[in-house]
Amino acid sequence: MHTRVAGNRAMQSDADLFSCLHRRWILIGAVTLAGTLPLIAQNAELQQKIAAVKQAAAQNQQRLHQYRWTETTQLTLKGDAKPPTQNMCQYGSNGQVLKTAIGPPPEPPSGGRLKQRMIAKKKEEMQDYMGDVKQLLSVYVPPDPVKLQQAYQTGNASIAKGPMPGTVNLTFHNYEKTGDQLSIIYNTQQKKISQLSVKTYMQQPSEAVTLDTNFASLPDGINYAQKTVLNATAKKLIVTTTNSHYQKLQ
Repeated sequence: MHTRVAGNRAMQSDADLFSCLHRRWILIGAVTLAGTLPLIAQNAELQQKIAAVKQAAAQNQQRLHQYRWTETTQLTLKGDAKPPTQNMCQYGSNGQVLKTAIGPPPEPPSGGRLKQRMIAKKKEEMQDYMGDVKQLLSVYVPPDPVKLQQAYQTGNASIAKGPMPGTVNLTFHNYEKTGDQLSIIYNTQQKKISQLSVKTYMQQPSEAVTLDTNFASLPDGINYAQKTVLNATAKKLIVTTTNSHYQKLQ
């Protein structure tokens, strides 16, 4: 009799323990699910917005090929502002921007031959450096749909509220180089990119290069980079580019 009672008590104890563990696992599962659902929703929103950005950038870039425009460039080196230069720009058949200088040619350097050679050499070095910078930044602007998707798939993309109502901030880390960053402010109502920022570097992280671009719209709704500020801190170089006077090609 005592053995039967003890056995019943043991079975009841096991049942109580199982019930307790079952309730605990249900609670853990509920908490885990509650924490996971927002992440699933955020990932779905992130993927949706990345797709929208890729589509908007591709369509807009194609429509810009119908225009020509004036590009004004202001270069500041070590705090010394150089005379601005202007180019007439339009896309060529190969998809690259063709530039034609407008306005008076730059004045020749003053001084003797030695000084002129030194100035010419520094100018050539700066042109080579700017060519390398532009080549690097062309990887980021316009955004590459393949690289955007790769950043998402590798967990290097995130989404947050934008600075203005109706906008979101999409951030992509390790987009082209380890430690770099591409940020896009996307207007979900207008379905356009309103701002784009790049933080990258040349050969070493100490050779930092940043790019901040503000976009505007033409009367027919096409989006364009209105103002771009490039900052190469290692060279103490700031290049401000303004695009204006868009005209549709005949």
